[in-house]
Amino acid sequence: MNKEELTEILSDNSNNNRLYKEADRVRRENVGDKVHLRGLIEFSNICKRQCKYCGLRSPNKDVERYRILKDDIINTAANAVNLGYRTIVLQSGEDDYYDTDKITEIIREIKKFDVALTLSIGEKTYDEFKEFKKAGADRYLLRIETTDENLYKEMHPHASYENRKRCLYDLKSLGFETGTGCLVGLPNQTIESLADDILFFKEIDADMIGIGPFIPHEQTPLKDASKGDFWLALKVMALTRINLPNINIPATTAMETLNPQGRIIALQSGANVVMPNVTSTEYRAKYEIYPGKICINDQPEKCRGCIEGKIRAIGRTISKNKGFRNKPNL
Repeated sequence: MNKEELTEILSDNSNNNRLYKEADRVRRENVGDKVHLRGLIEFSNICKRQCKYCGLRSPNKDVERYRILKDDIINTAANAVNLGYRTIVLQSGEDDYYDTDKITEIIREIKKFDVALTLSIGEKTYDEFKEFKKAGADRYLLRIETTDENLYKEMHPHASYENRKRCLYDLKSLGFETGTGCLVGLPNQTIESLADDILFFKEIDADMIGIGPFIPHEQTPLKDASKGDFWLALKVMALTRINLPNINIPATTAMETLNPQGRIIALQSGANVVMPNVTSTEYRAKYEIYPGKICINDQPEKCRGCIEGKIRAIGRTISKNKGFRNKPNL
């Protein structure tokens, strides 16, 4: 689809159900009915960035900061593997304490468990990305959040839009499965810019796309902004599936924060991945990018059983493989 077509669909709500069904059909035909579970470890909420929408932003003095040390991260990953996860996702704020040596050591230890490993730790140099890949990391998630350059600069003080893009192209060139995505409902965001986001995902041939609604946080400059619309975020996700048929798309936790059935609705509208949190409950509430996160008091075993039950209830099954992109040979 071109920008005009995407904009028209995003602006018109008269055919939403048809769109969701079409995205579900494209998903079924290209990636099948299996749902990939990724075990998410949020190992540090310390961040040097000042993103205006994020509760972890460095100027927020009300958040209780934490770091999970190497051995505990590895033990958490081991527990997740015992629960059946075939992918581990390591996510943090941009915390310089975890330098290249620390991250590569953690990667090597977790890869001994025979799992796929995703990093989501922010912007790095080409050489740092290269070392992560050499150590065994398979995937890297770095959301662009918006491809509207002016809006990006407004939302990300003292950060570079061009550097964000540079990181994504570097990751692709190094052979990472590269993930990105956007926030839907940011102040001053337009339907046209959301269409541009989808076209950008296709331009870089992203392997994973995470899309979630903006949820304002009380300790950020956007505390009085309106929250994003669940159904618009779902439309962006559905159109992303239709335009990139064989990629992996998570049903994001933020969707379920706005809608009690959000992840299941997303799985029926193009998504094929869920990322249950396997972090210890003593840390979960402190990793508050946005308020109202679900399952912050649930043990990893309960989260695993709960989401599996929901997935089976809609006639889908849990994948037993590592969940790499189902990209056809060219």
